[in-house]
Amino acid sequence: MSLQEEELAEELTVPARPPSRLRTVARRFFRTPQGLVGFAVLALMFLLAFVGPLFSPWTYTDKDFTAFLQPPSPQHWFGTLQTGADVYAVTLRGMQKSLIVGLLAALLSTALAALIGAFAGYFLGWTDRALSWFTDLLLVLPAFLILAIMSPLFGTGQWPLFVVMLALFLWMVTSKIVRGMTVSLKQREFIQAARFMGVPPARIIFRHVLPNLSSLLIVDATLNVSAAILTETSLSYFGFGIQPPDVSFGTLIADGAGTATYAPWTFWFVAVLLVVTVLAVNLVGDALRDAFDPAAAHRGRRR
Repeated sequence: MSLQEEELAEELTVPARPPSRLRTVARRFFRTPQGLVGFAVLALMFLLAFVGPLFSPWTYTDKDFTAFLQPPSPQHWFGTLQTGADVYAVTLRGMQKSLIVGLLAALLSTALAALIGAFAGYFLGWTDRALSWFTDLLLVLPAFLILAIMSPLFGTGQWPLFVVMLALFLWMVTSKIVRGMTVSLKQREFIQAARFMGVPPARIIFRHVLPNLSSLLIVDATLNVSAAILTETSLSYFGFGIQPPDVSFGTLIADGAGTATYAPWTFWFVAVLLVVTVLAVNLVGDALRDAFDPAAAHRGRRR
């Protein structure tokens, strides 16, 4: 065998480069039925919420004064409300607002949990005591009551403030988990080596600690979306969340509850979309958890 043939044979026998962790997780995620169904349904909900209104001649602010509380028809696909508003248009507008509130609140709460838990677990001492005291204080405060008292601040156009306040009451349990995992990671060789090399603590946290907790944080952010949507719906149902003229799942369910028995189209369309959206988010969260930790999923199936 010539030298060129030997080199070619060696190149052909070199093992393929292992896939990245992200690609491995994505492959595991889409191999599970719940991951496929949850992702497909959630993608469909986003398309319906943000693209669906383009196909309707009505907007959520329009009123048809010739069709008060009318059932579904070719003119009004989901029927109309007592005010003559198109149920299809206001339902999709409410879905948009609830999805945006849920996503932003989940991202903010997960970021808070990551930062506070990581800094408390890394520095320990007085930093840990102060942050742990703050976390425990928020855990015992009645979040629903505080948000209800502050609801007059969530007026027209002030829904970003509502998102921030909602996120402030969703991060505490995850922060305690992140703190415990950070204390364990702090003893690992690569963290110790970075400390001995004089790497600043903030850089160690952002470059080494948080990336190693990414699986927990991604799953937590996903599950927080459904928690934020349900919390927003509950608050808005009682008039403490999104304020008119804005609409959300909660305000629409509150408006349709009184007419649900004799005009079910005012209530059931939004109620079904809420259930389907939250269920899809939970399916995606469960599939992500199994994709990041397949051993835990296997243990759960054996039980």
